[in-house]
Amino acid sequence: MDFKTLKKTDTEDGIQYYYQAENGYGASIIQTTGSYGEKQGLWELAILDSNGQITYDTFITGDVMDYLSEEEVNQTLEKIKNL
Repeated sequence: MDFKTLKKTDTEDGIQYYYQAENGYGASIIQTTGSYGEKQGLWELAILDSNGQITYDTFITGDVMDYLSEEEVNQTLEKIKNL
């Protein structure tokens, strides 16, 4: 999976992608002013529940994930897809 094929939103201060898996989980992937990793060209990812709210209770992570490369984002989306 390549997250850059997902729905993209240009924001005032960067870029955001949304992912929604068939299992109800999703992700918000950002590279915006102030996001962790933005200055290095890296990404920040939050796992979303079926209501579109950030969730911290998956085996993948208990927090927002930061300083992710494109490959790490894609790997995380595969994990979300398989929850």
